[in-house]
Amino acid sequence: MARPAHDASASRSRLTTRVDFERDGKQSGFISVPHSTHESAYGRVQIPVVCVRNGGGPTALLVAGNHGDEYEGQIALAKLCHALEPDQVAGRVIILPALNVAAAQAARRCSPLDGGNLNRLFPGDADGEPTAMIAHYVESVLLPMATLAIDLHSGGSSLVYAPCAIIRDNGPPEFVDRQFAALRAFGGSLAYVTDGRNQGADRTFAAAADRCGVIAVTTELGGGASVDKAGLRLAEDGVRRVLHRFGILAEAPAPCLEDLRLMQVESGQSYVLAPEDGVFEPLAELRDEVKAGDLAGRLLFPQSPWRAPLDIPFEVSGFVICRRALAWTKRGDCLFQVLAPYMLSPYVSAPCHGTGRNS
Repeated sequence: MARPAHDASASRSRLTTRVDFERDGKQSGFISVPHSTHESAYGRVQIPVVCVRNGGGPTALLVAGNHGDEYEGQIALAKLCHALEPDQVAGRVIILPALNVAAAQAARRCSPLDGGNLNRLFPGDADGEPTAMIAHYVESVLLPMATLAIDLHSGGSSLVYAPCAIIRDNGPPEFVDRQFAALRAFGGSLAYVTDGRNQGADRTFAAAADRCGVIAVTTELGGGASVDKAGLRLAEDGVRRVLHRFGILAEAPAPCLEDLRLMQVESGQSYVLAPEDGVFEPLAELRDEVKAGDLAGRLLFPQSPWRAPLDIPFEVSGFVICRRALAWTKRGDCLFQVLAPYMLSPYVSAPCHGTGRNS
């Protein structure tokens, strides 16, 4: 059953571009976001975009730099912009390696222009601050053109992830089956499935894609404001595998030979939060299997060294998918995230078929 057409807002976007998304060939340019400042009264924030089109067919929207301090995706898509040519595709590929370009230039999660966290601002606002205007353009202009979308994230400055892909499993069964097909094609050894209620909920790129009826894969590929080699390789290969699976990329990329382990966020207790300020000493590693009550780490207090360290336990059992990258910690900071084995959604028909030795 096809999803109904979605319009993010009755307001028309104020963003403009000279790239003609309906023209065959390879084009590069900018999407211009109006931003009037003291230094630049009629200024524009320029978001780089590349469009590769070869006739009719499906459209892939590929995005990185949604958060500016997440680099594996930005590198992978910058390479793809250089390498991909029209004779290699059937359909259209729209690539934005630095969607939140001001944040990317500042090496920050959020935009220095307005403090906006782009992945918490969908569906955006056509007349809002620059980051909200970008979110509105993505949901009202770019996503409605797309058949599928990939939004490449990592842990940024504050977190480090074991590289993994992520999908939502809510929606009509046929739609969710196609989500799992994209997930299997992307590959890797880890993936987790969410119903969309955690973290950004309905304010994320993935939620926007869901509202537009667009198949969407997101990722966590490393973090710590660095570049994880395995995460970068997964981004490069995974994107090409998905493009090939959906008939956009003609040449078959190297298959993923890893067994895919499906996980899920079980509850709010899956996140280990700092109970107060201090220096965090982690006692678990990424990919560890932990049990409820195991020590996650300790908080120490160098400015009050007579205080005893504070032990912090895991509240649930599971698989450690991410940890805090920064030692100095404030109350409420996420220290670890723990995943549980994925339990089959009643809306999904056999998502695990083909997960081992991904095809």
